[in-house]
Amino acid sequence: MRGPDELLSSGVSNRPFTMNNSTQATDNGNDKKKFKGDRSPCSPSRVLHLRRIPSDVTEAEVISLGLPFGKVTNLLMLKGKSQAFLEMASEEAAVTMVNYYTPATPHLRSQPVYIQYSNHRELKTDNLPNQARAQAALQAVNTMQSESLAIAAEGGLLPGQGSVLRIIVENLFYPVTLEVLYQIFSKFGSVLKIITFTKNNQFQALLQYADPVNAYYAKMALDGQSIYTACCTLHIDFSKLTSLKVKYNNDKSRDFTRLDLPSGDGQPPLEPPIAAGFGTQNIIFPSYGGAIGFAPAMGFAQGAGVSVPAVPGALGSLAVTTSAASGQMTIPGVTGVPGNSILLVSNLNPEAITPHGLFILFGVYGDVHRVKIMFKKKENALVQMADATQAQLAISYLNGQRLYGRVLRITLSKYQTVQLPREGQEDQGLTKDYSNSPLHRFKKPGSKNFQNIFPPSATLHLSNIPPSVTVDDLKNLFASTGSTVKAFRFFQKDCKMALIQLGSVEEAVHALIELHNHDLGENHHLRVSFSKSTI
Repeated sequence: MRGPDELLSSGVSNRPFTMNNSTQATDNGNDKKKFKGDRSPCSPSRVLHLRRIPSDVTEAEVISLGLPFGKVTNLLMLKGKSQAFLEMASEEAAVTMVNYYTPATPHLRSQPVYIQYSNHRELKTDNLPNQARAQAALQAVNTMQSESLAIAAEGGLLPGQGSVLRIIVENLFYPVTLEVLYQIFSKFGSVLKIITFTKNNQFQALLQYADPVNAYYAKMALDGQSIYTACCTLHIDFSKLTSLKVKYNNDKSRDFTRLDLPSGDGQPPLEPPIAAGFGTQNIIFPSYGGAIGFAPAMGFAQGAGVSVPAVPGALGSLAVTTSAASGQMTIPGVTGVPGNSILLVSNLNPEAITPHGLFILFGVYGDVHRVKIMFKKKENALVQMADATQAQLAISYLNGQRLYGRVLRITLSKYQTVQLPREGQEDQGLTKDYSNSPLHRFKKPGSKNFQNIFPPSATLHLSNIPPSVTVDDLKNLFASTGSTVKAFRFFQKDCKMALIQLGSVEEAVHALIELHNHDLGENHHLRVSFSKSTI
C-alpha cells in the first residue's frame, strides 16, 4: 500500500511550476524505476495534479474546479503539501479542463491554483487514511448532480424547457459581442447556434445548445449574473423555439455546425481556418479580457463566489482592479493570456497588403509583436498582439472594416505563437518581428493613448506637426496617398495637432497606414490616429 507522500513523490514533478516547464516536468530516476507504468505529466490523463491549494480550502471547493467540465470521480487532498489530485470521469473532460485553466489560472480563496496532468491513470484511495471527508463531498456533489440531471432529463424539464435560451442583457454599459456570449455559455456544453438582435432598445440573443440539459444548467447558473462588474446583467428564459435557423455567419449570427454559410454582405463564407479560430464544439475560449479599462465579473470557481446548488460551474465574481494611472487592467490570475493574443486576419488584398501595413493598422488597438502573411495564401495573415485584451479590441474595431477594397475578417487564431522563419528559409519578407519597435503606442504606463482608442473613422487626428508645416503641406501630403481631403483644421490652442477629414473611412484607413510616422522634417514624425470628432 502506498501512502499519500509516496503517491505524491511518484505522481508529479516537484520542480516549480511555470508555463514552460509544466509540460516538460519529469520525475527523478528512482521514481521512474519504481513505477514503470507512469507517464510524464505532459501526456493527458484523467487524473489532474493541483498545486498551491490554500490550507483552509474545502473539498467541495476543489471539486468545483472540475464540475464545469464533467463528472469528478475521485479526490485526494494533501493539505500538508498544499496539493490535491482530482480524477475526472474521462480523459476528454480533463483535457478540456487543462486547456481552459492553462491560460486563465483558476483561483481558490483569492489564491492562484496550478493544474497539470498527473502521471497516474486513476486514483486508488480506498486504503488511504483521512479520505472520509473527500468521499462525503464527492457523494454530496454527485447526488446533487444526478438529481438535477434526473430533473432535467425526466420530469424537471417542463414543456418549453428545451435547448434554446432567450437572453436579454440589461444595463449594457459595455459592448457584448457574439464571441463573448459564446465564451460564457460554452462552459455549460456545446453551443450550436447564436442569433443576436436589438428589440425594445435591449440587446437580446437566442442561443441553442446541443442538449436541453446544457440549457437547463446554463440558465440555473447564469440568470441574474453580470458579465462585467455591476453591468451587462443577464436575464435568461427558455425560448418557445425548438431550433434556430441561421442564414448567415457574421458578427450578428452564427451556426457553429455550418461553416459554409455566407456572411450576408456579399463576402464568401467563413473559411475553415477562420472557423478554427472561433473554435467549434467543445472548445472553450480562455478568459475574455474585454476592452482596456474594464473586465469580466464572471469567473469559475473563485471559492467565495456565487454557489448555485446542483449546477456544475457555479460562478464567482472576478475581482478587477483598473489603474487609472497605468491605463491598464489586471485580472487576478490572468496574466496576458498567451493563447488568445494571436489573430487570424483573412480576405486581405494580396496585391496591396504588407506586414508593415498590418503592423501600423493593428497597432492602433494594441502593441503588435509579430506579423506573418501566409506564404502560400497571401489573403491570410497572423497578427500577434501583446495580450488577449488588445487582440479582442482589434477584433471588435477592425472585423468587417474595408481595407484595399476587401472586407477584413478577423478571429482568434488556434496558434499559440507566430514562428519566425528559420535561417535560409524562403519567406519573401512576409514574416516580421516588431516586439522591440519604437512605434508601439501602449508601451508607456499612463500614456494618453489608452484614453484615445476609437473605431476607424473618416476623420483623422494628427499630432507632432512641426511649426514650419502649413495646412497646404498636409493637405497635399494626404492627397498624394489618393485621399480626397474634405476638411482640415489645426487645434486653436496647439498647432502641433490637427484634424483632417477624408472622403471615406476606407481612405482614412489607407492614409493612416501610409502616413503614420511619416517624416515631416525637423526631427518630427507625424502621428496619425482615428478621431471621434468631425470637422
